[in-house]
Amino acid sequence: MSQVLSAEPGQRAEVAPLAGYTVGVTAARRADELAQLLERRGARVVRAPAVRIVTLTDDRRLQELTEELIAAPPDVVVASTGIGFRGWLEAAESWGLDEKLRGALGGARLLARGPKARGAIREAGLADEWSPRSESSTEVLDYLLAGGVAGAKVAVQLHGEPLPDFCAALRAAGAAVVEIPVYRWESPAEVGPLDRLIAGVLGGTVDAITFTSAPAAAGLIRRATETGQWPQVHEALRGPVRTVCVGPVTAAPLLDQGLSTSWPERFRIGALVRRLAEDLPAAAPSYPVAGRTMELRGHAVILDGALHPVPPAPMTVLRALCARPGRVVTRADLLARLPGGSADEHAVEATVGRLRSALGDARLVQTVVKRGYRLALEPQGAG
Repeated sequence: MSQVLSAEPGQRAEVAPLAGYTVGVTAARRADELAQLLERRGARVVRAPAVRIVTLTDDRRLQELTEELIAAPPDVVVASTGIGFRGWLEAAESWGLDEKLRGALGGARLLARGPKARGAIREAGLADEWSPRSESSTEVLDYLLAGGVAGAKVAVQLHGEPLPDFCAALRAAGAAVVEIPVYRWESPAEVGPLDRLIAGVLGGTVDAITFTSAPAAAGLIRRATETGQWPQVHEALRGPVRTVCVGPVTAAPLLDQGLSTSWPERFRIGALVRRLAEDLPAAAPSYPVAGRTMELRGHAVILDGALHPVPPAPMTVLRALCARPGRVVTRADLLARLPGGSADEHAVEATVGRLRSALGDARLVQTVVKRGYRLALEPQGAG
């Protein structure tokens, strides 16, 4: 897949917005779709599911609750997620109760937390009453409380985790609440990919992480805590590694840890990718070097509109030089930053040589005899 789009002779090539960046995907669902959208914009993708979804088709408690609602139908039903509502009906079908469940739900006021839940309701041949534009459980709660729920039986389809505040507020307003646990989130069966993502975060080879569910964000935090690496991961997520979530509900576990994050105005995967494709290039530092413009990205450099991939060790050297633009960085300082713990300063010379080769212009990195190296930064106002 090309990361630099073609251009007519004499015109500047257009670099894909995420070219040169490595992005982690923690999603358990629609991971392929998200990865493809990121790759189309030039990103290198690391897939690391932070959770897995366990459906409860064999769960006796769900069957008992379903039978109770069929026997005594609810007045209001809140569908929190599309996958959850569909999973409930699929479980009912496996028990031979799907038609009876549809009949019980058909007489209730059906509220959908978002468009996916609304779509699932309509796919089932049912009609929804209302759905908030914000896709917020809080707005659903406000809508119900404004209309009054005293004496009403309200069934709330959970979305993998309990909704204690939501359900407590309904009960305080006089409703009889039935919580429907259609599926749950668990740790991934194989934690290797998640451990490698965490290693990439700590090693500086991952530039951003995407989250499409709150359990995924909590799953990464939990795994980093289990391995004793959360303090270091927390520090990385506060600084060089950007996080972007599909919406504020997803962001909650990160915000609870005092981390800043971002999300798009429209809570969709496509909007998440567009947000990241705007944020990462906007934050990329740019330097006037040896008569050229150099933009520093995660594992690449853009020189006058052309993308130049840079291997990890040479990129470590380049970042050290960019941290002190125009000033000399000693060989000893650069050696201390290189992986592998080599004590031979010739390793620095070899790495600088590889850096110059990757950049395609030896003038960008200057040798200062008996001292070290510096970026050939142009003085302010030159040219």
